[in-house]
This record gives sequence, C-alpha cells and structure tokens, in this order.
Amino acid sequence: MATTRDVTVFVGSLRKESFNRKMAKALVAIAPAPLKLEIVEIGQLPLYNQDDDAHPPAASAAFKARVRKADAVLFVTPEYNRGVPGVLKNAIDLASRPYGDSAWSGKPGAVVSVSPGAIGAFGANHHLRQSLVFLNVPAMPQPEAYIGNAAKIFDASGALIDDSVREFMQKFLAAFAQWIERNIGK
Repeated sequence: MATTRDVTVFVGSLRKESFNRKMAKALVAIAPAPLKLEIVEIGQLPLYNQDDDAHPPAASAAFKARVRKADAVLFVTPEYNRGVPGVLKNAIDLASRPYGDSAWSGKPGAVVSVSPGAIGAFGANHHLRQSLVFLNVPAMPQPEAYIGNAAKIFDASGALIDDSVREFMQKFLAAFAQWIERNIGK
C-alpha cells in the first residue's frame, strides 16, 4: 500500500473564478490515491518584510509551518508580464526566510501554468522554476504542464470539460506521485 503524501497546492491567482483556481480544484478532484492535495490560500499573507524575521506575523508563521509539514508542493500559476504573480512570489519568500531556514528545502515540487493564451503561461512556469532551483525544491522536469486556451476547457461551474486536458493532467499527477517517491527526503 502506497504511503499517502500531503501535497500543498498554491494558486498564483487571487481571483475567485480564475482558470488557475479551477485547475487546482480539478487536480484535487482527480489526484491518484497516494496523493492528498490541499489548496493552501496565500491571499491573506502579509507582505514579506525582513524586519519581521525574528517575530513574524501570525499568518506568516502559520503559513511557513504548513509548508514545512507538507511532503511535496504543487504550484498552479498564471503569468503576469512573463513572470510569476507577486502574491505567489511573496508566499515563496515568506516561507524561505530568514536565510538558512527555508521551509521549502528538499520538498519535491511541480508546476502547472494555465492561461487563456496559446502558450499556457510558459514564461511564469520557467520563472518559477528558477526560484525553485535556489530553494532546493526538485521540480519535476517532465511532463511539463503549460495549459493554454483555458477559457475553453472549463464549464460555467468550473468543471474541467476537456477530456484531453483531463487525461493529460491525470498522467501529470501520476508522474508527480512517482517523482515525489523518488525525491522525498533527499
């Protein structure tokens, strides 16, 4: 019997009806049995301020503790100006500081980028991967997940209705489960 793995999911968009939030919810619903995906909200987090390192705000400390508790991390992000949205970068910074006390270190990770455009937020996906290298988060290299034309893959209620995207995401999650097992604790 496979060990259940606690995977925190971070959505890089705060909009309630964002395509990325819809995708994150779809991934929670279709995750294979060894993965327990939980969306961890980041919109309420204060801005990172190095002056707070010794005594972080309660929301920052709780967030960092939740990241530390996770077995693995999954990012579902849009692209803003060819990069990662500020809210997601802030969350990453909060859990990585002070220097030398990162909650991210060693946690297997993966990135899904979703966009109404054709290239599926390619820029944000790779921008995020740059930070993950520094944070010692082994990011799954394949399969890559750039989901474009997002306005056509969900119905009015937010359900994933594109069978080819659903099948791809199921394969992605199966590969991620294997990636976690190969990289956990390294």
